Amino acid sequence: MNIADYKGVWVFAEQRDGELQKVALELLGKGREIADKLGVELTALLLGHKNIEEMTKELGAFGADKVLVCDNELLTHYSTDGYTKVINEVVNAKKPEILFIGASFIGRDLGPRVAGRLSTGLTADCTSLDVDPENNNLLMTRPAFGGNLMATIVCGDHRPQMSTVRPGVFEKLAKDENRAFQVEKFDVQLSASDIRTETMEVVKSVKEMVDITEADIVVSGGRGVGCKENFALLQELADVMGGTLAGSRAAVDNGWVEKAVQVGQTGKTVRPTIYIACGISGAIQHLAGMQDSNYIIAINKDSDAPIMKAADVALVGDFAKVIPEMIAQYKEMNK
Repeated sequence: MNIADYKGVWVFAEQRDGELQKVALELLGKGREIADKLGVELTALLLGHKNIEEMTKELGAFGADKVLVCDNELLTHYSTDGYTKVINEVVNAKKPEILFIGASFIGRDLGPRVAGRLSTGLTADCTSLDVDPENNNLLMTRPAFGGNLMATIVCGDHRPQMSTVRPGVFEKLAKDENRAFQVEKFDVQLSASDIRTETMEVVKSVKEMVDITEADIVVSGGRGVGCKENFALLQELADVMGGTLAGSRAAVDNGWVEKAVQVGQTGKTVRPTIYIACGISGAIQHLAGMQDSNYIIAINKDSDAPIMKAADVALVGDFAKVIPEMIAQYKEMNK
């Protein structure tokens, strides 16, 4: 492998049913920064068959210099075999030096398979990405040993350098519909025999799911809340403020809130305008999922809890007494 032959930063533009996923746009934002540092082109790699033109325009507006389109009816719905084969072929043909993939359910399945096929490394669940100024290698940082340490990993001998990043870790750029960008179509060589599974029907859950990564206000509870019934008080505060209820891993493990609203290293990363932490000690795993919130309010009986040091406002006391007062004052202010 001649590393010098590999140039450019690529972002896998994940889409479902012709709709781009938020993590793809967030990765374009970080990819733009990395590409500028390296002085190379930023390319969005788009696989699909539905609403291609509109998605292409959106990718250009959010920072891509080029959108590389792989359009085939067999790529309408995600399949491990189909997407892996196409990405493997286009990477071998175009030789990017960096490939970012969102750590969604699809990305967690796709990333390792692509890396294995390309005989390169993959750093999963990165929380920070940068470039080594001495040799231009990608510096990929992720939590290690259960989140107690942060490890920075370099893939110096193989290309492309690959990493997956969870939704919410990075911010997308401001949309600019006047940005100039190129569209290039790649001739996809794919047949039904290449894919060992067949999508017979797509059935969407009718259950209304709250995406805490999109919320401006998050009210989150931990082990200190005590029981599932006590989360009703947190829900009331969230409702009054127009926010969303969330929880720590301890709250999820105890069955007090659903896994879908877990904040932390093993849950989701959020960056709301206001994050209210109730009865959460603030282990590093939880802090990794909410430390970039604009304004953090912590309520805890323990004044020495790590969350209190990370908070903009630390309230020492019983949440069962503090929250009703917050609700009453908020209602009074907004009469």
